[in-house]
Amino acid sequence: MKKKTNFFMLKNNLLLIVILSMCVYLGNAQSTTYDSSYKGTYYEQKTTLFRLLPNTKNEVIFLGNSITDIGEWVEIFQNKNVKNRGISSDNTFGVLARLDEVLESKPAKVFIMICINDIARNIPDSIILSNYKKIIQTIRTQSSKTTLIVQSILPTNNSFTQFKNHQNKTQHIEFVNAELAKICASENITFLNLYPLFLDEQKRLKAEFTNDGLHLNGYGYMHWKNILIENKLMK
Repeated sequence: MKKKTNFFMLKNNLLLIVILSMCVYLGNAQSTTYDSSYKGTYYEQKTTLFRLLPNTKNEVIFLGNSITDIGEWVEIFQNKNVKNRGISSDNTFGVLARLDEVLESKPAKVFIMICINDIARNIPDSIILSNYKKIIQTIRTQSSKTTLIVQSILPTNNSFTQFKNHQNKTQHIEFVNAELAKICASENITFLNLYPLFLDEQKRLKAEFTNDGLHLNGYGYMHWKNILIENKLMK
């Protein structure tokens, strides 16, 4: 009788462990969320200004987040047709929401670099890529003569202590870049893989190109400029 009692106790304990484990698993699964927000004070400031600025012919638009926003593109290329449509902290959701303004002038070219903030906010890769496909489709539908250049996500450098949410995401960055290359190949769109051209020997963003591990300094932008010129995408 004692053995039978011990057996049932063991069985009940095992069942309790399984139930508790499932509860923990489900709790963790439900708490795994991501932040797809994009609207904020700076986003509103920039988008309202962009919508009020006049459209011009043959615009060459640089579209993206802070990495694009910081670049003084008109001076970098000494080209008055260049327009900066980068917004700090923007993501693929934000780009989709303001793409109508970008395409209003039927620009000659659009250089896009986006996604690192999506990755930092734990937005699933599948959603990032789905949004990117929507961006490409919208550009093709609303401005069919625009030449689109998709630029890869740049590497980061985790030896810097700032922007911790953006660091140690190499696997995600490389996966999204690889998938973007496939999408562009299937859509016959130019894909510019900047990623390996900014790496150091430890597969991090070269320290000479950054002072915070995420954004570029002047040397980084000049390197970017030279790559675009070498690939005959800009003059």
